[in-house]
Amino acid sequence: MSDASALPRPVGLAAGRDVWVVVPTYNERENLERLVTAVLESLPDGRILIVDDASPDGTGELADELAARQDRMAVLHRAGKEGLGVAYRAGFRWALDQAGTAAVVQMDADFSHDPADLSRLLAPLMTDTDLVLGSRYVPGGGTVGWPLRRRLISKGGTAFARLILWLPFRDLTGGFKAWRAELLGNLRLRESAASGYGFQIETTWWAYRRRAVIREVPIVFREREVGISKMGGGIIAEAFVLVFRLRWQAIVNRRRGGR
Repeated sequence: MSDASALPRPVGLAAGRDVWVVVPTYNERENLERLVTAVLESLPDGRILIVDDASPDGTGELADELAARQDRMAVLHRAGKEGLGVAYRAGFRWALDQAGTAAVVQMDADFSHDPADLSRLLAPLMTDTDLVLGSRYVPGGGTVGWPLRRRLISKGGTAFARLILWLPFRDLTGGFKAWRAELLGNLRLRESAASGYGFQIETTWWAYRRRAVIREVPIVFREREVGISKMGGGIIAEAFVLVFRLRWQAIVNRRRGGR
């Protein structure tokens, strides 16, 4: 097997040029410094934005300390925890407001998403692709450390959304995505109120409705080693209701002559 580190490093977007990696955090102090280091090493020309929801464990304060020493890092402080989707929308808008932003990546703070995959995720944006989905359920993808119940919930959520929304993608609930800035700027971010799985489904749905070119790239998702998962039953119920609401909106728009 060839050594991946010996291969030429991709240039342009795949090296992070004009790219912001947006990472929402809540009580991720134990992971933060390692994550920032890994992301910036993976993308030698990239930048990272930490969106902290007033973490009581001091994540935001540590982020400020790291940003003071690292000019490729910024921190956006929010008043409190309102959900993953709300934090992402704030981070996306901030990144899009920065001069020269060509692409935005979203990822978790707990190393469930491997920073080493960032270049692979960004590379398709250099061609005709508008949105890249890091997919656990295409050949080459997978999950590590998940109990059967968690796998069933994740796969079942995607199967349900695919059926109701007529979407062709194999992984609709994942949160590791790379967006072309033009597409992300055209999404109805301010109208969304979803968090968690619902936010991931909703943004991919809107991109698909805009006829964006969307590609899935295989990733391996690993269960967090440090900290506590924030996924709960409310997030799953929200996604269930959201899928039906999106389908109903599409039916109403079609009757009105829209899309």
